[in-house]
Amino acid sequence: MRLVVGRIGRAHGIRGEVAVEVRTDDPDARFADGSVLLTDPETAGPLTVRSSRAHSGRLLVRFVGVKGRDAAEELRGTQLLVDSADIAPLDDPDEFHDHELIGLTVHTVDGETVGTVVDVLHHAQDTLVVDASDGSEEVLVPFVAALVPEVDVSGGRLVIDPPPGLLDLSSTP
Repeated sequence: MRLVVGRIGRAHGIRGEVAVEVRTDDPDARFADGSVLLTDPETAGPLTVRSSRAHSGRLLVRFVGVKGRDAAEELRGTQLLVDSADIAPLDDPDEFHDHELIGLTVHTVDGETVGTVVDVLHHAQDTLVVDASDGSEEVLVPFVAALVPEVDVSGGRLVIDPPPGLLDLSSTP
């Protein structure tokens, strides 16, 4: 699975630097000198980071082979990607990358199949978006230990202990 880690914005200066809108929690690793990033569209890359630096609250990146402002401007809007297989697992057994959760089959503690995790939202509370297996609407499950007592990434399953009403979509007004 390919994961977006950034999006190229405007060119900066005349030497080929670009501003990058960061979409990763580890920009130091993703944009380290020598890092190779896949691109969307594919024809723009892959791109190898020559150098990166913070400037006025933005990340500026130079890529190998991108010489001058015109070449940098041609990359504008390009998404920068990494393969999820290249991302090391987290050290904490209670923390997960989004891509590890997406695709897991969701079951209740009673063994009832609820559906499949299709997205993870990060707002005030991390929330799992579950596509219900019965074809009904999506179910939003707060990703907290009290409601999600078990996550088995290698087994492809996640267990929830839903409070009354969480899964009763048909009874909502």
